[in-house]
Amino acid sequence: MLAAFLSDPAADRYGLDLMRATGHPSGTLYPILLRLQDAGWVEAVWEELDPVAAGRPARRYYRLTPDGLISARTEIAALRQQLDRAYGAAPKPRTA
Repeated sequence: MLAAFLSDPAADRYGLDLMRATGHPSGTLYPILLRLQDAGWVEAVWEELDPVAAGRPARRYYRLTPDGLISARTEIAALRQQLDRAYGAAPKPRTA
């Protein structure tokens, strides 16, 4: 989930978008989003939209907070270090 947000930290993401990016079903995704909101890492806003005119319901958009961005980057870096220690560092891609 954090990697999906970090792929474009300034982007607003909605549920279906995040489900596609992560492969998580809604029953997994929304509890994670609630926990991230409770931790102050993610904020959510409802789209201002006339559902009749748009032909669809309003979306709830999620984005990383400034603290969430710092925390997510820190946690991802820590996880990478743990994986590198456990399995060895991934080879660096070759450049021409």
